[in-house]
Amino acid sequence: MFTKILIANRGEIAVRIIRACKEMEIKTVAVYSEIDKKSRHVQLADEAYCIGPASSSESYLRYHEIVYTAMRAGAQAIHPGYGFLSENAEFAELCQTSKITFIGPSPDALRKMGDKAVARETIRKVRVPIAQGSSKPLIDAHEAHKIADKTGYPILIKPSAGGGGKGMRIVNRSDEFIPAFQSSQAEARSAFGSEEIYLEKFIRNARHIEFQILADNHGTVVHLGERECSVQRRHQKLIEEAPSTFLDPKVRSRMGRAAIRAAQAVNYSGAGTVEFLVDDRHHFYFIEMNTRIQVEHPITECITGIDLIKAQLWVAAGERLGLKQSTIRRKGHAIECRINAEDPHHDFMPSPGRVNALGMPGGPGIRVDTHIYCGYDIPHHYDSLLAKLIVHADNRDLAIKRMKRALEEFNIDSVKTTIPYLQRIMDDHRFLSGEYTTNLTAQVKEDDDHHRLKGFMHRIMDSFHRWVED
Repeated sequence: MFTKILIANRGEIAVRIIRACKEMEIKTVAVYSEIDKKSRHVQLADEAYCIGPASSSESYLRYHEIVYTAMRAGAQAIHPGYGFLSENAEFAELCQTSKITFIGPSPDALRKMGDKAVARETIRKVRVPIAQGSSKPLIDAHEAHKIADKTGYPILIKPSAGGGGKGMRIVNRSDEFIPAFQSSQAEARSAFGSEEIYLEKFIRNARHIEFQILADNHGTVVHLGERECSVQRRHQKLIEEAPSTFLDPKVRSRMGRAAIRAAQAVNYSGAGTVEFLVDDRHHFYFIEMNTRIQVEHPITECITGIDLIKAQLWVAAGERLGLKQSTIRRKGHAIECRINAEDPHHDFMPSPGRVNALGMPGGPGIRVDTHIYCGYDIPHHYDSLLAKLIVHADNRDLAIKRMKRALEEFNIDSVKTTIPYLQRIMDDHRFLSGEYTTNLTAQVKEDDDHHRLKGFMHRIMDSFHRWVED
């Protein structure tokens, strides 16, 4: 096992990795931008090195500087977390040539699954269902338009090198396609440095369900069950739960086997996630594979008792997982809410600022993964995620009640957060029943707009009646 690793990330995931390392008696090296000098991961690590200004392109994305820092600090491995360089094949390759272990899959696996169009073709060959769409990356808008017309609308435009919902566009009509394609390309160029796009038939009223994969370098590939990720806003996940209320044992088994085949197709090792869309008839379609640890990994840890960060470290060190599919057990129900520094009453505008007071929930079955503290200044340069609130209970009903209690107890003073919106979702009848799809947040907005309009009309009528009486 490693004696020292560098964490090439920041925020809550850097803190999460450091804590796992401490329990394994592994020394940790943090890297940070100038604005992150007082961040929690810097405080917790055994060593910390500044790698540049606030801009991620001048700090957390400078992989040559990060590898040099690892060598200078004597770190034997680098954990990339999620985001930033976690799915960058060139970074993994540089680690390899520098005799530093990249805690993740091989550069070849990263390349095959990192390009969404190539991933679709790879997956198709191992008989995993994929939604109808383009068979290769596209750059020319007019060529793409012909394929979209042939495939049929609605169609989804997605950057090949993308992630996190950036650059994605849903197109409902042929005459809307080219402007949407060009807009997607521009965003992809800015976010990922690539203009390559692929097309995918858009499935209405779908569920977004993903399977957690673990694989070692000795031939073991298992799945740890699914996570329901259908509560999304602008293709960004807000709430995840495990297991899904929608899957029956037969479909769950088929999807699990398909996820394993997807991992085997690229000789995958480490922790990864295979994502699917599932229609109302339980037909499932591969979307993509995330070749890294996921933001929502804690809910899988809760129901399986398997520490995914430690598993990543063991695999990267060449150890066997010691797991068999038949012996993996899942217990209870877990839910995760992502708490962001955003104002839900003003179109989720970012809300950076200082945390003047902080009260976090506790009690049975409550876990909070966060990097913030009282007096922490939230920078506007990075993702707005402040904390992940995770609950675990014997059943879904109790898990929801526990989440409601925890959200009530969570107080982040002086900063606007998504907590009120998460509470709204927890009270929605569709979420409570488990009968929801990726349309849930749009339906909630429609309901809220209707109630606001109704309230406004009532106030107008009350004012009118008073005027008549006067």
